[in-house]
Amino acid sequence: MPDEPTADQFVAKFLTLVPEENRALAERNALVRRDEGDEDIWAGARMGKMFALAKEFVDLPPAEIERLLESTVHDLRIGAVSVMGHQAVRKRTTDERRRELYELYLRRTDRINDWGLVDVSAHKVVGGYLVDRPRDVLYELARSPHFYERRIAMFATIPFIARGDLDDTYRIAEILVHDDEHFVNTVVGSTLREAGKRDRARLVEFLERHAETMPRVTLRFAIEHMDAAQRKDLMGRAKLAKQRKAAT
Repeated sequence: MPDEPTADQFVAKFLTLVPEENRALAERNALVRRDEGDEDIWAGARMGKMFALAKEFVDLPPAEIERLLESTVHDLRIGAVSVMGHQAVRKRTTDERRRELYELYLRRTDRINDWGLVDVSAHKVVGGYLVDRPRDVLYELARSPHFYERRIAMFATIPFIARGDLDDTYRIAEILVHDDEHFVNTVVGSTLREAGKRDRARLVEFLERHAETMPRVTLRFAIEHMDAAQRKDLMGRAKLAKQRKAAT
């Protein structure tokens, strides 16, 4: 695209991906801002097609991405965060643009407010930007009252793990290990699993301290790649602890 693409152009192509029976509703609501309390509209576009469309619109400027984020159509918000992710990791994206994307992401977490939206983008836009920068913001997010911000904090450490830098993953896991939200529990477990691939002993040490009290789903995710004996031992200890607690 010789000129910078726009949200309107993105929407026009998006509508061709929407099932015919949903197209009129999607078009009416595509660039309508959501009011507090409004429910999302799902247009039914296939996610693979949405990710391909996002790659096609990788040059979408931050202001136009924000227009999509404000949409009442959930599919378009998925497109918006996917564009952000593609743009953030592209080699020719400037540091200034990566900063703009990072700042937009954190400013509009109110529109990146479910686990799917977070997982498309947080590791690329937030984690990727913070790889060689101070990470204090992740600890603020980890203590947020909003579960999606806590999920961002944990998932954003994935690029650190890829570099063998595990400290922030475990520090944030310590904050979130007893969280009462399912979608935080799952991301803590899955991220610990990835950290364990880099340093199994450190994961085992963490689980030795927390297996008996952490949510079972977190533990199950964290131990997926352990051998059968270790999995059985840790899950057994967690089960016994639960039984003892129920008996008191």
